[in-house]
Amino acid sequence: MAAHLRVQPDTVRSYRKHGLLPPPDHVKWGRPCWNADTVRAWVASRPGGRARRDG
Repeated sequence: MAAHLRVQPDTVRSYRKHGLLPPPDHVKWGRPCWNADTVRAWVASRPGGRARRDG
């Protein structure tokens, strides 16, 4: 998810800690995993409806 959003993994962990992410679609080796469709739907639902763009 961090790569798709173009943020650091710590940012995703913070979002998750604060309840800002959808529930993971599954957990693999103790790590949350989201399907691409879940990520796209979540991004579209955010204010601005898009991932962060740098440079």
